[in-house]
Order: sequence, then C-alpha cells, then structure tokens
Amino acid sequence: QVQLVESGGGLVQAGGSLRLSCAASGRTFSTYAMGWYRQAPGKERELVAAITSGGSTNYADSVKGRFTISRDNAKNTVTLQMNSLEPEDTAVYYCNANRVFGSVRRDYWGQGTQVTVSS
Repeated sequence: QVQLVESGGGLVQAGGSLRLSCAASGRTFSTYAMGWYRQAPGKERELVAAITSGGSTNYADSVKGRFTISRDNAKNTVTLQMNSLEPEDTAVYYCNANRVFGSVRRDYWGQGTQVTVSS
C-alpha cells in the first residue's frame, strides 16, 4: 500500500510558475513509477508527466519544455515544476504511483491539488 499526499497547488497568473510536490509513504518508493495527471472540468484525466523507477521521463506534448518532473528516492518525493503556465493548465493535479506485480498493474492516487491559472 502506498499513500500519496500532494501539495503546492494554488492560483497563479499566466506566465507564472508553480511547484507541486507529492510525498509517498512506504519503504519501496524507489520501485514505483511515478506520474502527475490532471483533470479539468468536463474533461477526462490525462497524463501530464511520468518518471520511471530508473529516472526516465516522458511528458504530454502540451507541457514539453515547460514542465519538469523529478524524484528524490531518499525523501520519497516526486516534484512537478511548472513554468510558463497557461490558462489551459488549470485543473486538479493528481499524483500517481504505479507498479506491475506479475501481470497486474497497481495504481495509487493522491487526493489531488487544484491549480488555477488566470489570464
């Protein structure tokens, strides 16, 4: 079982920056792939950025060059640095931890943190 707690959301003007953090419980954090997802009103949840247990990253096309995901296995944290924010980035952002056990993937989610970008 992994518990995730996000922090760092808020209200920012377009062009500004925010830093989201996700603190994870447990002693096996380093074995999990981590990700940030977001869900805007009336839209499906979408992957924003992900980082594997080995440190490889991938990003949604809409955030490439603006967002950076990183992890600190010693502190059990994953961070999303968001720069040059746009109103279209407004959403609830969720931290995700996932790992495959045999043939079954298990996902864990945080409670979400609101990010609002004003124009």
